[in-house]
Amino acid sequence: MSGLDLVVDNARLVDGRVVTLGIRDGRYALVGETSAAEAATRIDAAGRLVTESFVNGHMHLDKVYTLPLAGDGALTAYTSDDMGAAMRSIVEDASAVKRQYDRAWIVPNVRRALDRAVTNGVLHVQAFVDVDTTAGLEGMEAVLAVREEYRGLVDLQVVAFPQDGLLRDDGAARLCEEALGLGADVVGGIPWIEASDRDALRHVEWACALAARTGARVAMLVDDAGDPSLRTTAMLAEAMVEHGLRGRGVACHGRAIGTYPLPSVIRLVDLARAAGLGFVSDPHTGPLHLPVRRFLDDGLPVALGQDDIEDAYYPFGRHNLLEIAFLAAHTLGFLTDADQARLLDMVTVRAARVLGIEGHAIAEGNVANLCVHHDERLVDVLREHAPPRWVVRAGRVVAESEVTSRILRPH
Repeated sequence: MSGLDLVVDNARLVDGRVVTLGIRDGRYALVGETSAAEAATRIDAAGRLVTESFVNGHMHLDKVYTLPLAGDGALTAYTSDDMGAAMRSIVEDASAVKRQYDRAWIVPNVRRALDRAVTNGVLHVQAFVDVDTTAGLEGMEAVLAVREEYRGLVDLQVVAFPQDGLLRDDGAARLCEEALGLGADVVGGIPWIEASDRDALRHVEWACALAARTGARVAMLVDDAGDPSLRTTAMLAEAMVEHGLRGRGVACHGRAIGTYPLPSVIRLVDLARAAGLGFVSDPHTGPLHLPVRRFLDDGLPVALGQDDIEDAYYPFGRHNLLEIAFLAAHTLGFLTDADQARLLDMVTVRAARVLGIEGHAIAEGNVANLCVHHDERLVDVLREHAPPRWVVRAGRVVAESEVTSRILRPH
C-alpha cells in the first residue's frame, strides 16, 4: 500500500490485537497486517495501547476557572448529601458570576481548557454556554470565537443553555434563538429548575419544538437533585418522539433517576429507548448518580463527561476523560476488566454515539482520531490517566507528551 500520510506500527488495540494503522487523507486506509509501505510520518507504538480519541459530552465551557469569582456557596449546596439546595445554588449563588461576564477573561479561560483537551486527547466536546438575561450573549460570543480558532483541533458542539430557566427568566428564549443564529449547534434546557411541573413541560416543549424547526439537536440537564418526584427526563423523551427528534437528544446528569423505584426506572428505560435518548453522567461532581450500570445493561447509550473545571460546582478538573473514567471506576464501582472496558467505551465510542458522531472507531474508512498511550494494559492507562504519548486528529499528530521520572538513590 503506497501513498500513506501516517503509519502507526505495533499498535495494540483494546481487543488485544497488535496491528499496523495506515492513514491516508485523514482516514484509516489500513487496520491490520504490518505494512512496509512508505509514509510521510511513522510512529512506532511499540505494543502500547491505542484507542480512539476522547469525547466529552458535557462541559460548561464559559464557566471554566471561575470558582474564585463564585465562592464556595454553590459548591457547598450542590455537593451536599441530598443535593436539596441544588436549585437555589444554581439560580442564586452561581448566577452571580454571570454578572461579571467579560470576553476579556472568558476567551483565555476557554483557550486554556481547550489546550488541556487537545493534550489529553479530547477532540470532541459538547459545550454548554449560558444564555440568559444576566449573561446575555457575552459567553456565547466568546466561545464561538474560540471555536473558530480551534477548528482542526477540537470539534465543539455548542449548546445555547438557558441555565436560569425559561419561565423563571423572561427573555432567555429569545436570546437562545439569537444564539442559534450566531452559530450555536444545539438547543439546551434545564427544565427541572422551573417552579412547577407544568412550567418544566413548557420548557421541554419549547426546546424540542425549536430543535425540530431549526434541524438542531437538543441537550438538557435533567433531574439534577435527590428528589424522586422529578420526572423531566421522561418529559424530554416524550417530547423528542412527538417532535420527530429520535436519536437527536442528550440527557445530562439525571441524578434523581437513581432514587426512583424500580418500576419507574424500567418505564423510563423503555421510553428513552423509543426516543433514542442518550445520557451523560458526571458522577464525580455530585453525591448522587444516574444508574449507569442498569442503563448500560439495558442497552442505552451512556457517556461520561467532565462537566466542570474549577467553577461553582467542582473545584478540580483537567479536561482529562481518562481521569473522569478513573474517578467513575470508584464512584460507580466499575472495577473488573469488563467494567474497565466499559469505562473506556463511555469516553470514546459510546460517547460519540451519544452525541450523534458517526464512525468514531478504529476501522478502515473512518476518520483517524486516535491516542497512542504510554502503557500496554488498559488498567495501567486508567490508573495513570496520563496525557497520551501521541494524539492524532484526522491523521495528523496534534499533541505529544513525555512522562519521565528518575529516582536518585543515595551512594
